[in-house]
Amino acid sequence: MTVSRGSLSRRVVVLGVGVAVLTALLAGLLAVGLTRTSVDDAARSTLARIADAAAERADAGVTTARVSQNRAVRTLGALGIESASVARRGAVTSTSPLARAALTPARRDVLLAGGTVSAADELGGTPVLVEGRPTDAGGIVLVQRRSDATADSDRLVRRVLLALALATAVAVLVSVAVARRLSRPLRRTADAAHALAAGQRDVRVPVEGPDEVAEVASALNSLSSSLSRSEGRQRDFLLSVSHDLRTPLTGISGYAESLASGVVPAEETARVGGVVLGEAKRLERLVGDLLDLARLGAERPGLTPERTDLVALGREVEAVWSRRCAAVGVPFTLVPAVAEAWAVTDPARVRQLVDGLLENALRITPSGRPIVVEVREESGSAAQGAESASAGGLVAGEVVVEVRDGGPGLTDDDLAVAFEPSVLHERYRGLRPVGTGLGLAIVGRLAQMLGGSVEAGHAAEGGARFTLRLPRRAGR
Repeated sequence: MTVSRGSLSRRVVVLGVGVAVLTALLAGLLAVGLTRTSVDDAARSTLARIADAAAERADAGVTTARVSQNRAVRTLGALGIESASVARRGAVTSTSPLARAALTPARRDVLLAGGTVSAADELGGTPVLVEGRPTDAGGIVLVQRRSDATADSDRLVRRVLLALALATAVAVLVSVAVARRLSRPLRRTADAAHALAAGQRDVRVPVEGPDEVAEVASALNSLSSSLSRSEGRQRDFLLSVSHDLRTPLTGISGYAESLASGVVPAEETARVGGVVLGEAKRLERLVGDLLDLARLGAERPGLTPERTDLVALGREVEAVWSRRCAAVGVPFTLVPAVAEAWAVTDPARVRQLVDGLLENALRITPSGRPIVVEVREESGSAAQGAESASAGGLVAGEVVVEVRDGGPGLTDDDLAVAFEPSVLHERYRGLRPVGTGLGLAIVGRLAQMLGGSVEAGHAAEGGARFTLRLPRRAGR
C-alpha cells in the first residue's frame, strides 16, 4: 500500500503560509488592540485638554461668568463636542440631550464642589467620553461620542490589517520560491537515483543548494562512481572466471569425446583418464574457491574463538609444509621470535588463512629459493611505509604471523590490489604460475572476519611478504 506523504515543495509552502498567517493573526490582534487603546487614550486626553481650555475660557477676563460660560458652550458646539453647563444653584443648561444625560446629579455635585469629572460611559446605548470642569459660574461638562473621537482609529486599523495582508502575500511568494529552490536539486537527485536503480551508471548531479542537499548530491555522485568501478570489477572477474572454467571444461569435453568415440588407443586410456581427472580437480578447486569467497562475502561464517598459541600452530604448519616444500626443492623455515604467542581467535580459520598464503607462495617460488614463516608479538602496529597495502584495520597489541618467499615478488602497484579477486591473476597470466585468482581475496576476507588485518609488501628474501596481524585478546 502506497502512502502519499506530499511533496517537499508543498510542505514548505504550507509551512511558510501557515507561519505567515499565524504571525499575521497574532500581529493583527496585538496591533488592533494596541491601536484602539492608544487612540482611546489620545481621545480622552484631547477631550480633557479641550475641557480645561473651555473652563479657562469661561473664567478668563469676562465680567459675567455665566455669559462667558455660555460662550464656551457655543464654541464647543461648533467643534462638534456636545456640552452642558450647570449654574451655582444647580440649574442645567444644554441643548444636547446626550450632555444632559451625562450630567448626572452625582457629577453635578462634584462640579459644584470644585471637583473634576473624567469618565467613559454608555448613554442610550452609545459609548461616550465625559469630561467635566468646575467654573466660576458653576461647571461645564463635555460629551463626545466614542465613534467620533476614535474615527481615525478605524482607518488606522484598516491600514494595519492591509499591511499585514500584504506581508502575508509576500511570505507566500517567498515560501513558494524557497520551496522550489529546495526541491529542485532534491528532485534532480531523486531522478538520478532512479536512473542508477534502472542501470544507468554515468549519472551526475550538480552539487548545489544548502549544505545538506549538496551533501546528498555529492554522496550520490560518489555512489555512482563506486557502482561503476564495482560493476567493472565484477565484469572483469566474471570474464576471468568464465575463462578459467572454460579451459578445464574444454579439455574434459575433448578427451571425453575421444573416449566416447573410441579413437583413444587402449594403452592411452590411463593417460587420458589422468588428464581428465586433473582438469576435473582443477575445476573442482576453482568452484570451491568461488563458493568460499561467496560465503565469506554474503554471510558471516560461525567462528569458534579460543585461546590459541600461534607458535604451536606454526609448528603444525611446519610439519606439513616443510615436506611439501622439500618435494619441489624449496627450503621451508619457521622463525618463532617468541616462545609463545597467545591470542583469542579461531585456530581453524587462522590455519586456513596461513595455508592459503603458503599455497600462493609455493606456486611461484622457484626451486632453491626460501619460504619463511615468522611468528612474533608487537606492542603496536609497525609502520610499513609506502610499500605496503593493508586489507583491514590494525589493532595495538598484536600477534603477527608473516609469510615471506623468494619468488618474483610484487610491484608497488600490485600491493594496492593484492587482495582484489583475480586482479593479480589477470596481470600475471602466462608470465608466472597462477592459481584461480581467488586465494588472496579469501585471505583478505578471513583476516577481516577474525578481527585482524593482512597486508602485502616486499620481503627481505626478494619476493613477496604477507603479514597477518591478530589482536591478542579479541576475536570477532
